[in-house]
Amino acid sequence: MKNITLGSTGITVPQNGFGALPVQRVTQEEAVKLLRKAYDGGMRFFDTARAYSDSEEKVGAAFGDGYVKREDIVIATKTGAKTPEEFWQHLETSLKNLRTDYIDIYQFHLMGQCWKPGDGTGMYECMLEAKKQGKIKHIGGTAHKIGVAKELAESGLYETVQYPISYLATDQEIELIHICNKNNVGVICMKGLAGGLITNSKAAMAFVNQFEGAVPIWGIQRESELDEWLSYIDSTPQMDDEIKAFIDAERKELMGDFCRGCGYCMPCTVGIQINQCNRMSLMLRRAPSDAWLSEYWQGEMNKIEECVRCGACLSKCPYELQIPDLLRKNLEDYREVLAGNRKVK
Repeated sequence: MKNITLGSTGITVPQNGFGALPVQRVTQEEAVKLLRKAYDGGMRFFDTARAYSDSEEKVGAAFGDGYVKREDIVIATKTGAKTPEEFWQHLETSLKNLRTDYIDIYQFHLMGQCWKPGDGTGMYECMLEAKKQGKIKHIGGTAHKIGVAKELAESGLYETVQYPISYLATDQEIELIHICNKNNVGVICMKGLAGGLITNSKAAMAFVNQFEGAVPIWGIQRESELDEWLSYIDSTPQMDDEIKAFIDAERKELMGDFCRGCGYCMPCTVGIQINQCNRMSLMLRRAPSDAWLSEYWQGEMNKIEECVRCGACLSKCPYELQIPDLLRKNLEDYREVLAGNRKVK
């Protein structure tokens, strides 16, 4: 596996990062075991966020007691702060949780705008001050809207940009990587498995391996998942005709108006689980369907009937999906599957 340098940060790590969002769903003992095994297996980049409940604490428990030398790992975390006061509260909490004196890459989380010096918010000035104090090393931002991500990359203000990149990426999203490379900005690729829709890790790894300056962070919850990613350190999948043909078929099936399951549309005003119901047709065909056809999920899908088309979700969707219409399409397909008129896995 090749090493990647993240733009002007100078940070160089294997092209195989650990996304620590899912460890919030396991016990601290299980999380510590996973994180340490990842390090022992060769991973050096660990990404978390203030918003991921106790994920930061688990990363701190794994690495903050001397198990590794602090300089031997890269820790990236995020703040969803909207005011300077909240920024400093988040930063101090993160430092405490992570049991560290500094954060390697501190990122504004889910940016709806590119904060800049002098824009009146004081947010970018907080980053500069935190860097001056030595509490953070580098400034980054995360986005789900391509326009915001490109602005971050071209602003000269952000050293890294984190954005959803998988083999389902559009031409615009691939262009983002090239823009970042041109501007010496590191790319942190989140959602490399498209929220669970991608199940072929070999193809996912081969895809991102094509790019320089990009480090994927794989969301890891189980040891079996970790083992797959660690195996690619010694034997990294390369793009070949077979993998390319597979990806082309996947893109044909999945490209277009599909829900990535990010959940930023939530909560729904009438209680619909939009982030799951809105991609039910795909989940039925890409995973064992029994669990999705359970009585519980039948009840959740029936809630789509209660949609009042209030539009609250539309303004929050980073991908500008027509959510009420897509929900209806998924409900119609779901009922056809239940009736035995359409076959799934």
